[in-house]
Amino acid sequence: MTETTRQRAPDTTKDKGRYRAPALDKGLDILELLADRPEGLSQSEIARGLSRSVGEIFRMLNCLVERGYLSIQRPSDRYVLTLKLFEIAHRHAPVDRLLGNALPLMKEFAASVHQSCHLVLVEAGHGVVVAQVDSPSSIGFAVRVGTVISLTTTASGRVLLAFQTPDDRARILARAPTSDIELGRAQRFTRELDTLRARGHEEMESTRTRGVHDLSFPVLDHRGSAAAALTVPFIERIDVPDQSSIERTREALAKAAQHLTSSLGGKPAAIASATTRVK
Repeated sequence: MTETTRQRAPDTTKDKGRYRAPALDKGLDILELLADRPEGLSQSEIARGLSRSVGEIFRMLNCLVERGYLSIQRPSDRYVLTLKLFEIAHRHAPVDRLLGNALPLMKEFAASVHQSCHLVLVEAGHGVVVAQVDSPSSIGFAVRVGTVISLTTTASGRVLLAFQTPDDRARILARAPTSDIELGRAQRFTRELDTLRARGHEEMESTRTRGVHDLSFPVLDHRGSAAAALTVPFIERIDVPDQSSIERTREALAKAAQHLTSSLGGKPAAIASATTRVK
């Protein structure tokens, strides 16, 4: 397919944005293709992989080599990615960016519903609380930063697992304590996670503290996988019942998670189901 044909195909470009940059698309296509081929590809293999002619990609490959994004392996003349993209990505640490974007949203959320909230990441087969904001009221319930949680028995952990590819989920669970997964329960657990994902969030009674009802929504990356879980250990407030109702808290938490997802370049999930309480 030629570049001109691509520009004239409204059905295929309509969903990719109003303004097109064919040369940029071509360069990004090359980088994304080579990201999955660490052994590298020849010029003709790249052309075939992108359904383009060698002439279409020749100048782009030269440009990417000159800018340091690609190198050529001799004598095979295969193009491979350099570490330049890695270096650029790490100029702004992902966790620092996540926390920098999350804390203002979490403070705004906590103030609006009089509930505390925390942010959980996956680390070596378990979850870790990396940020926490207290309720502005004098009374509240909170989970401390640094707390390690189970991925299979907590709302945060189940959200982190539900919004992963099957391969990523398997890799994460392979590092989890064996006691976390009951023998013979794997298939049922997978079905539960599929239902959770379709619902868009998890909602369950705390498995550690009586009277606490956990609500958790995913913060998604560009692939639609969970980069983090934004969670509220909800307690019923009778002093401000209208401002801190579970319905209002659920809706506000869904929107906060969506805003954080968008700020990280992820794709927000639908929040229609956020208004339906899990029985």
